[in-house]
Amino acid sequence: MKKIPDLSSRTGRKRTLSRSLCFGAIATVGVIFNTFSLSSKADAQTPSPIVNNTEINSYAQAVLAMEPARQNAFEEIKKLIGNGEIPNIVCNDSNSINGLPKKAQDIAVNYCNHAQKIVESNGLKFEQFNKITIELQNNTILKSQVYNTLLRLQQPPESR
Repeated sequence: MKKIPDLSSRTGRKRTLSRSLCFGAIATVGVIFNTFSLSSKADAQTPSPIVNNTEINSYAQAVLAMEPARQNAFEEIKKLIGNGEIPNIVCNDSNSINGLPKKAQDIAVNYCNHAQKIVESNGLKFEQFNKITIELQNNTILKSQVYNTLLRLQQPPESR
């Protein structure tokens, strides 16, 4: 009789958690882009950026490092706004931040400043991070590369 794999085993839980975190990180890229957008206006005629493995790795590390701060900022703003819909907040558009209540403005500005420092501390210029974020929306190859990098980075060091 074949033994059915135990889904609650430690390895199975690690794999499931790792996949969940990776999916969450990929979703975070979209949320960062849509909720706390770090992007500048995209020019439709600008050629797609060429992204190398080092930049993909730096991008993934920055996304993972930003996620806890993004979640905290989002939750704090959500509490302040209440049941209302949280407006689209664009870090480099002061009008999107100025439309928030004062305490929410402070939270958004602090998050944006922190996110920029995280990006730069991971070896990317803010503009390159923004270009990669925009490119991810339509480039399935790049999305797959970032996804795989996020998975790899979330594995314990001895498994890499």
